[in-house]
This record gives sequence, structure tokens and C-alpha cells, in this order.
Amino acid sequence: MTAAHLERRAFSEFRADPSARKLEGYAATFGSEANLGSIVETIEPGAFRASLASDIVALMDHDQAMVLGRTRSGTLRLSEDSRGLAFSLDLPDTQAGRDVLALAARGDLGGMSFGFQVPKGGDHWSGNRRALRSVNLFEISVVSAWPAYPDTSLALRSRAPADDRERRRRAIIIAEAQL
Repeated sequence: MTAAHLERRAFSEFRADPSARKLEGYAATFGSEANLGSIVETIEPGAFRASLASDIVALMDHDQAMVLGRTRSGTLRLSEDSRGLAFSLDLPDTQAGRDVLALAARGDLGGMSFGFQVPKGGDHWSGNRRALRSVNLFEISVVSAWPAYPDTSLALRSRAPADDRERRRRAIIIAEAQL
């Protein structure tokens, strides 16, 4: 799995507890419509269920060098409820952790995001509407800047590529957008 093959979405609902060095909120919400240009996407309840047993990492701005926590160590806790993918993150006493805590306490962070891939059969199309029914979740991220719109961000989307050449073209576009 490479970063160029991950799809990402951002949400802006979280809260910080500076005394406990903790960030909590939702990395994704169910039923919210994301307008991705010519595509409207929603996430269905249960979409993350199969991934919750995996080792998921919490990152800063999707940067694999900026690990803030992970489920395997217990510093990141994820669960699905009726609203979405809830998280609780114990921030490390590192420069990145201190920065996230300070920015969150001031209200300066852009929100939360998540990186995922859609397995075969994990989505359903109806015209230009896509419903994510099941995703392979790899990471959640604290987003330091602006989400492109309230529920999702940092996404270049299209229907499934017709061939390998189109998939490579999309991977290059996504990689360039992340620079």
C-alpha cells in the first residue's frame, strides 16, 4: 500500500483536553454528503467495522513520519457508533504531540481525516452518487490546515479506473496534490 493509492477524507469535529493530553471526536460521520466535484459520496454505518481489529495509526497531516498513536499500543482507540467513527487519542510528549495539543486547544486545527482503500464490492454507485459500505482503514490524521469542505477533504475522485494506465495517472495526480 502506498500513499498515492489511499483515498482521504477530512472532518472537523474533535475536542482537546490539554490536562489529559487527549484528543477526541469523530474521524468520519455516517450519512453526511461529500460533494467531490461530479461525485457525491456518503459513508454508511458499519463501513469501518472490519478494520477496527487492524492496527490503525494516528498521524499528523497523513505524514507517516509523524505518528501520534496507534491502536496496537492502545494510545489510539477507535469505535463505531450511530454517528460515525469515533476516536480517542492520547497525544505523545513529543514535539508533534505538543504542537497538536497547543493548536487544538487554541482552535487552530483544520479537523480530522482518514486514509482508506475501498475493497472490491465495498462501494455502491447510483448515477453520480457513491455509498461507501466497507473500507480498509489504514490511518486517521489530524489536519493542520483547511478541509476543502465541511465533511471531506484532500480527495481527487473518479469512478473505478478503466485500465492500469488510468490508475497510474490518478496516482500521479493525487501524489502531486499532496505536495
